[in-house]
Amino acid sequence: MRRSNIIYHVINAAIFILLEVAALNMLRNNGTIQNVWFSKGAHAFSATVWGGAQNVRHYFSLKKRNDALAQDNHELRIRIAELESMMADSLSSQRNTSPEGIAGDFRYIPATIVKISNNTQHNYIIIGKGSDDGVSKGAGVITGKGAIGVIDAVGRKYSYARSFKNHEMNISARLGKEGAVGPMAWNGYSSNGAVLREIPHHVEFHHGDTVYTSGYSSIFPPDIPLGTTGDSRIVNGATYEIEINLFEDFGALRYVTVVENLGKEEINNLEDMQ
Repeated sequence: MRRSNIIYHVINAAIFILLEVAALNMLRNNGTIQNVWFSKGAHAFSATVWGGAQNVRHYFSLKKRNDALAQDNHELRIRIAELESMMADSLSSQRNTSPEGIAGDFRYIPATIVKISNNTQHNYIIIGKGSDDGVSKGAGVITGKGAIGVIDAVGRKYSYARSFKNHEMNISARLGKEGAVGPMAWNGYSSNGAVLREIPHHVEFHHGDTVYTSGYSSIFPPDIPLGTTGDSRIVNGATYEIEINLFEDFGALRYVTVVENLGKEEINNLEDMQ
């Protein structure tokens, strides 16, 4: 009985579908208006299917495009550093060609983040480059939108960096490219917030001014844009604390560049002599 019921329902469904197709075909051939209506519907359906297929292909090509874009950004960053170095050395009669990845006093190594912490007071980043790739402890980690962290430990293929979103880290930052310099640290709660401290109260600045790395650190190159100034307050009647809106979104990080000051060891040795 059950098998016969199934067969009965299948036959009824088939007959219903055939009748529907026949009715639609008759309606389509009944006049010009119906024919146009059906043609538009068919075209719309085809366009929807084609667009969906295009979206799927586009989605699966995103990673390849992002990888290529990250490499292009890395090469562009090196070229900019090379041009800045050439401008600084324009009075020299000769200039040696730097090895690949080296511009001025810094070596640049592109890397991909394999793990990142963003939800604690001591956040960290693990990148997919290590000592085999030339990464060393104490190197900086940057993007085109900011200073991201400092390498704390290095393995052969991976490195551990202390994130800027860490209470134990601050960056020497400058108001504009020629303004006052002070330490900048994460504000402790916002994904894109920081505080610039120890700016003398007589210094003039405006809401929305850009803040850059100062270059006074042996870790980061100068003039990396970090963010813009927000509200400020005077502390102890002597210095400003300025809220900074960071350019970089730490929640969307994937590609970074490891940057190492080639003169860091000499600088550190001179400091230790004092």
